[in-house]
Amino acid sequence: MPDAGFAEAQNLRKVTGAQINAKFVGMQLTDEVHYRFVFEGDGTLRSVSAGAKRRGKWTIEKDQLCFYLGESDDGCYDVAQSGRTFTLTPAGLGLPADGILEPISDPQ
Repeated sequence: MPDAGFAEAQNLRKVTGAQINAKFVGMQLTDEVHYRFVFEGDGTLRSVSAGAKRRGKWTIEKDQLCFYLGESDDGCYDVAQSGRTFTLTPAGLGLPADGILEPISDPQ
């Protein structure tokens, strides 16, 4: 039986900058265990990762989602979607990360 993750990966569709803006504003991206990124409409990015909370900015540049939290992971990512799953692939070095987009769980 084929691996479900492989089948899902084959259905990934690249998301444009306009689509990123339409889908991500006012939402959070999470793997439901390790991290959560909250995309506020004013460009504020709130991050909770391994219990550490950070605040920075997010932007869209050349159809990529960019994070600025003052961390080594800062930079831009290609975004692809398969169903509810979004895959962020860094423009530079690093591994892709998968998460689901859902309403913000702690509006602040």
